[in-house]
Amino acid sequence: MPKRNSSVVGREFGAGVRYAIEQSGLTQRQLAELLDWQEAKISDLVQGKGGVNEVDLVRLLSYCRAPAADVEHLLALFRESREKGWLLFPEDGVPDQVHSLISQERLASKITVWSMNLVPGHLQIAGYIRAAAEKSAKIKPADIDALIRTKLDRQAILSPGREFVYFVHEQALRLPVGGPDVMRSQLNHIHMMLVRKYITFRIVPVAIGAHAGLSGSFTQLSYHKYEPVIFIESENSGLFLEDKGSLASYAEVLKRLDQDALDAEQSERVIATMLA
Repeated sequence: MPKRNSSVVGREFGAGVRYAIEQSGLTQRQLAELLDWQEAKISDLVQGKGGVNEVDLVRLLSYCRAPAADVEHLLALFRESREKGWLLFPEDGVPDQVHSLISQERLASKITVWSMNLVPGHLQIAGYIRAAAEKSAKIKPADIDALIRTKLDRQAILSPGREFVYFVHEQALRLPVGGPDVMRSQLNHIHMMLVRKYITFRIVPVAIGAHAGLSGSFTQLSYHKYEPVIFIESENSGLFLEDKGSLASYAEVLKRLDQDALDAEQSERVIATMLA
């Protein structure tokens, strides 16, 4: 089946429209009749495929009685929905990029992570998250508990039906985030998670020196229905990349990391040695 022409921001927009319709109590068919549209037009809209203009969108949201703030948010997303890439700047509280990444991960069939400095988020325990957040320049102390809850809730995605591949630099496992006790609990948690057949964990050893992932950590999201996406998180923003050039570049990084990384059994033995 060919992949759909749908961008990340388009899917985020579509999810927002779907929510507005659900809150209205109207069915898509009823709304289409009120607007004198084909029902397929609304179906395309909630799938992030566009097919309307701003006037159409405002009319639809008016029938849904959407709050003004939601209308402004959806209009902003709509204006970006045909772009191949999406840059997010967070507001106060839990970073917006965390919420947006979670929504895209739920659609993905395979998630591949390269993590150079920290344990990947899917595998972090609460004490580790707290220790990293307390040292962050962007997370306020009052928001740390909410961030921990959000990140732990995100881990519910670790279940059969998807494939997870983690390339992790050895230095990320040896960095004593939260101190020796927290790190021992963190390594124990990773070790226990590796019994899950849908999780592959590969360590890039310090001994190899320079490697293809030096430009920084990232996540590759692969879908059955859509083209792949690369997500990069920085200090104060998150970036989804969807253009062919970027996808090819990051795929090459993963290919080279695959060549340099220890295999899954060797990586598990390294963690066992750290715990010994």
